[in-house]
Amino acid sequence: MNQFTVDGAVLRYDDLGPADGTAVALVHGHPFNRTLWRPQAEALAGAGYRVLTPDLRGYGKSEVTPGRVLLARFADDVAALLGHVGVERAVVGGVSMGGQIAMEFHLRHPGRTRALVLSDTSAPAETAEGRAFRNGLADRLLAEGMGGYADEVIDKMLAAYNVTAMPQVAEQVLGMMRATDPRGAAAALRGRAERPDYRDSLAAARVPALVVVGADDVYTPVAEAESIAALVPDATLCVIEKAGHLPGAEQPERFNAALLAFLRTHCPVA
Repeated sequence: MNQFTVDGAVLRYDDLGPADGTAVALVHGHPFNRTLWRPQAEALAGAGYRVLTPDLRGYGKSEVTPGRVLLARFADDVAALLGHVGVERAVVGGVSMGGQIAMEFHLRHPGRTRALVLSDTSAPAETAEGRAFRNGLADRLLAEGMGGYADEVIDKMLAAYNVTAMPQVAEQVLGMMRATDPRGAAAALRGRAERPDYRDSLAAARVPALVVVGADDVYTPVAEAESIAALVPDATLCVIEKAGHLPGAEQPERFNAALLAFLRTHCPVA
């Protein structure tokens, strides 16, 4: 694990694979950490890619910035990480909130975006109902902690049938959620409640995108992924069977095969 400091916070990250390999930055969702991407990081590094997986500020081993953290701040943290390790352009991907951070990165740093990987995410701006929900959940997590919330959402983070069929995966996902600092989770929820609409920037994208979704995702269903893929001029859509909101954890071999096929086509190893 490595670290660097940006905007007053010490952020941790993993850096796997050859230093001169084509760079891929993978951003976790809420409320997880960089280890969510371990199956992908190991597979990509083994194929010759350089894989950067940060703990977002407020998550994992990175320091908390309390209050509200906008997706723009997270995206700029990813850009700062790339600068810190000497990478000018990278494939930037993420799952759920991480996918929205990848879209924000593309919006803010298009010249540094080599390609996008958007997993189980949503492009429209937050709704008024969604803003109220996220701010209310932030209040709840600060008051109660992460445990009750984690137990409530595990069968939505994973396809419900995978919670029992894949107990080790379920325990890993629960462990990440329970270990998250409520202050970091709340700050991200409040920032995410203010997210903009990414559809125009996706429609204008000049880079290829891999759009991935679990076939049984209840948070961002297949229709959401189809709408993103329809927007991006050069998009590849991949539906992962027998998976919910976290197909990279539920079906890592299928996810990795799709990711590697996309990268080898559009962003071959340097």
